[in-house]
Amino acid sequence: MVITTLLRLRGFRLLLGTRLLSQAADGAFQAALASYVVFSPERQATPGAIASAFAVMLLPFTLFGPIAGAVLDRWRRRHVLVQGNGLRLLLCLGTAALVLARVPTAVFFAAALVVTGINRFVLAGLSAGTPHVVPAGSLVTANALAPTAGTVATTVGAGLAVVVRLALTPGPQANAGLLALAALGYAASAATAQRLGPDALGPEHPQHLALRRTFADSTADLRSGLSYLRREARPARDALAAVTICRFCYGLLLVTLLMLCRNSFAAPDDQGTALRYLGLALGVSAAGFFAAALITPWATRRLGVAGWLSCCAALGAVLTPVLGLLFAPLPTVIAAFVLGLVSQGVKISVDTTVQATVADGYRGRVFVLYDILFNVSLVTAAAACALVLPVSGRSAPLVLTSSALYAATAVGYFCRSAHHSLSIRSASS
Repeated sequence: MVITTLLRLRGFRLLLGTRLLSQAADGAFQAALASYVVFSPERQATPGAIASAFAVMLLPFTLFGPIAGAVLDRWRRRHVLVQGNGLRLLLCLGTAALVLARVPTAVFFAAALVVTGINRFVLAGLSAGTPHVVPAGSLVTANALAPTAGTVATTVGAGLAVVVRLALTPGPQANAGLLALAALGYAASAATAQRLGPDALGPEHPQHLALRRTFADSTADLRSGLSYLRREARPARDALAAVTICRFCYGLLLVTLLMLCRNSFAAPDDQGTALRYLGLALGVSAAGFFAAALITPWATRRLGVAGWLSCCAALGAVLTPVLGLLFAPLPTVIAAFVLGLVSQGVKISVDTTVQATVADGYRGRVFVLYDILFNVSLVTAAAACALVLPVSGRSAPLVLTSSALYAATAVGYFCRSAHHSLSIRSASS
């Protein structure tokens, strides 16, 4: 089996371990942020509050992404992983201290901005380094295994944090404990990445540029990356457009799920029930991620990467209204599984497309652009929910809009992919 073969590769094992530990810590940190913003008894959970939390988690990387692209294509990516996780360790501990000191919410958000800003930087480095530790013929399987396992690790980390949160008395000490849990994960991730060789993850021609020079070149690098996508990497460009729309739909439905769990499936003052519903939905969604990892290598052998991506979007278009319009716990939990399957199937397909069609000298920049689009689409979706979604989470127009966008993506991407005939196939698993 290809998965067994991949796990025999020391470089891939270490990269996978770095990812799992880092993303499990991300889950714990995100749970701490959600606990602070959404599930604190003294704060009312609204779509606007969730949109603010999403902005805190995702916009920092959007602002500094061009610099990250320059770094990933010039500095040794192993060093980026080690130092990025080490910095997050220190910042997590500092944020925990701020929480214990009962600082104003704005100060907490400012600290969280920095921690989460590094998150996507590290994930882009992991994706850009993957082709250096696995054979080209195994990229689909590697992308089915690693990012999906990372997403599951995020869910496990968040779930563990929810258990810890339920066991502790609500308050600053509980939130600080979750942040300390995240710090442990970042420390372990940095230690694992340190075991990789300095040049194990590329780039092929590392440069020793001063940080000031890297900042100066970042704008030009972003322009060159966009120009490269437009002129020489059309399959990657079309795939990025598709995943951006699908991520927007994911954001709409995720905020809807949060509001339903918090305000419709439980009494306003019953945090425990709300957290249990949310934990169940997240666990089932993680099962959907895992199912996508199992199905995608098989599906891409038969349909091609582009065909499978189109099928995932079509599945979202059909099942989103069938399940989502009931606004009841059981259909919502099933919808969470479908949402996990669809979103991860699309992501695996896009990761593979970018890795297989973008030259290594541009891969870091393109993955940074990928993450910027990923983040902006989710924040935009949360902002849209803040404007139109009621506090109860029950909105048929929003669910139908998501379905229509999934359908448009399925048809549009399938037609576009026929022009460039992308046919990346996974090896047998």
